[in-house]
Amino acid sequence: MQQTATEPGGEELSLAERAYRVIRDRLVMLEIRPGSPINEDQLAQSLGVGRTPVREALKRLQYERLIATYPRRGTFATDVNITDLAHISEVRQELEPLAAAQAARRATATDRGTLTALRRELESADPRRHNAAELMLLDLQVHRAIYTATHNPYLVDTLIHYDNLATRIWCLFVDRLTDMAGHVSEHGPLIEAIVSGDPDKAAHLAGSHVVGFEQAIRAAI
Repeated sequence: MQQTATEPGGEELSLAERAYRVIRDRLVMLEIRPGSPINEDQLAQSLGVGRTPVREALKRLQYERLIATYPRRGTFATDVNITDLAHISEVRQELEPLAAAQAARRATATDRGTLTALRRELESADPRRHNAAELMLLDLQVHRAIYTATHNPYLVDTLIHYDNLATRIWCLFVDRLTDMAGHVSEHGPLIEAIVSGDPDKAAHLAGSHVVGFEQAIRAAI
């Protein structure tokens, strides 16, 4: 899998930001398995950076509950706790519709172009050619592009945090889910509503998507 961050946009990133995004997505996608030890030297070598950017990245990831440090034991990827699903969904059911509506109101031409390109990717997604990890990365890209289009940095940070936690749960049960491609393709009408500037429809579709996510996970448990 490519070691690239999945946020839209081509801005220049600091070494610490690059390290943060790559390590974050490895944790979110469970490439770094829950409970695994975090080795700064190995991460720095794999990313081609020094230990300082990695150390800065790990501080942020600890705050986001993706890693945890224990005295005299070290740093580890946090466990994925299915009991957190209800709490995560409760937050997302309130904020995802808000983000979708604000994106429909505020999306720039660049935002709409990014979302339209992602919609084309969704339409061409084929579960026979794309594995679950590739579909999950596409799902992350769509969510993050929608959040970016809100142009509210506080909302962006909050929703990325909770979407990351939700995605870890999704990845844990992905082998038991029967319609991964269907879940991801649900974003097509949502993107259309945002690009066409329909905040009410966008909010409704975003809320339904979060509810469907929780139901699918509970059915797979």
